[in-house]
Amino acid sequence: MTSVLKTIAAALLAATAFCAHANAETVLRLDESPVGELDPAKASDYADSILMFNLYDTLVIPKQGQPGYDPFLAASFESADGKTYTFKLRTDVKFQSGHPLTADDVVFSFDRMMKLGQGLSYLFENVEKAAAIDASTVKFTLKTVYAPFISALTRLPIVDKALVLQNLAEGEGDMKDWGQAYLSTHTAGTGAYTVVSHNPQEETVMAKNADYFLKVPAVAPDTVRLRYGLEAATVRTLIAQGEHEISSQWLPPEVLKSLAADGAQLLTEKGTTEFYIKLNTTKPPFDDLECRLAVTYAFDYESGVKMVAVSDQVSQGSPATGALPVGMLGALGGEPLKRDVEKAKEHLAKCKYKPEDMKVELTWIGEVPLEERFALLMQANFAEIGIQAEVRKLPWALFSEQVSKPENTPNISQVFVNTMSGDPDTLLYSMYHSSAAGTWMSPEYLKDAEVDALLEKGRTTLDEAERAKVYEAANKRLIALAPSIFAQDQTAVFAASNKVSVPALSDPAKAFALAGFGFNFRLMEMKQ
Repeated sequence: MTSVLKTIAAALLAATAFCAHANAETVLRLDESPVGELDPAKASDYADSILMFNLYDTLVIPKQGQPGYDPFLAASFESADGKTYTFKLRTDVKFQSGHPLTADDVVFSFDRMMKLGQGLSYLFENVEKAAAIDASTVKFTLKTVYAPFISALTRLPIVDKALVLQNLAEGEGDMKDWGQAYLSTHTAGTGAYTVVSHNPQEETVMAKNADYFLKVPAVAPDTVRLRYGLEAATVRTLIAQGEHEISSQWLPPEVLKSLAADGAQLLTEKGTTEFYIKLNTTKPPFDDLECRLAVTYAFDYESGVKMVAVSDQVSQGSPATGALPVGMLGALGGEPLKRDVEKAKEHLAKCKYKPEDMKVELTWIGEVPLEERFALLMQANFAEIGIQAEVRKLPWALFSEQVSKPENTPNISQVFVNTMSGDPDTLLYSMYHSSAAGTWMSPEYLKDAEVDALLEKGRTTLDEAERAKVYEAANKRLIALAPSIFAQDQTAVFAASNKVSVPALSDPAKAFALAGFGFNFRLMEMKQ
């Protein structure tokens, strides 16, 4: 009898342990740069985007594994003329507050973003108004035809109007602060995850939204801890100890290589970002086209790619063919850009400035240590053709301030730029249209009537095949003008524990052509 009771007790204990294990909470820990903007109308960088894509939803989302966009909060949409767009909303969506999604929420979200004028509001400058036709129909009227409009909507998160109005703080007008104080620490979305706590300098903790309209799979992480500003050495140690699941994309290749050797998987995101070396076209020596062409031929593209290689199969960069990442609408096929020292010397000989008289300031962003390697590579490359360059580390805040005036902008600066909406317009127009000059994206201060005309045409051409031709022409013109060295297409590489599966970052057939969208936590799988 005693042995039977012991057997039963052991079985019950085993069953209890199994159930406890099966029901154990899964926690995903990852990190990004030290920025964490929770207000979706202010979101602009990678960390902000991860928060926005998980806490909020949009009318449309990028197709998975292919170009184009699918309805999401919208059940359908249509446009007869390219100037008006009508969206029918899903009727099964509720905000995390329990309030139903209506057309008024969409209109309010648009009006709020434009009133605040921050983040990516510039994507909607061509929109004249948004109006609720009825509770489930919203209509956008554009000032002119704007081909990238649907893609831009991936960056218009829909907020809960009623909840925001209940939480207005001091400010001018009827809308006071438009809920900025509240949305800096709380969420008001329909997203698959909700905020548990938020410290923009340390971490944001999120949990599954049990009432999400698409249902969050049981295998998706229950809790997510997005940490900010961790040092590479710290991340390396945490992953090795099983206390961190996904690194940021900013780890040095040596650290990624070491983690991979220890058994970590490497996740990748490509086709959305390019690394640009910016040349100030307003002051010597790069106000001279021949001098710009000289340095574009002097740069060692191949060594640049090898410099960020993690393994024989994975690198943080791949050869560029021009101003747009390979695979994007308007990208050029054929041979990648290559170094040609003889051509560099030929162009330098035609430059109105003598190499010995040049004083080139070559800067790199202090928060992105990888850029120092490229600065030193350029310094060596330019020295081979007689151009001396002084390398200088520049904090991001100071760089952003300096580029607002051409006379303060360095001769050479470096930035990684991703397409905010998946459309080439959000790369090229914001960098090379003459009206865009003076931001961190456009320290070149390029002014070229042909480029302006092509970029404007790209915005008003609705046929995709024709748009591709327009951007190919703009691409070729930019190569000829050389306002930048198109150093390489960036591949974001993340080291990850084998406890997490991220199909959107490991299977090209499931990838999204929108930076950061692969970090939809509801699409991930966690192992116990």
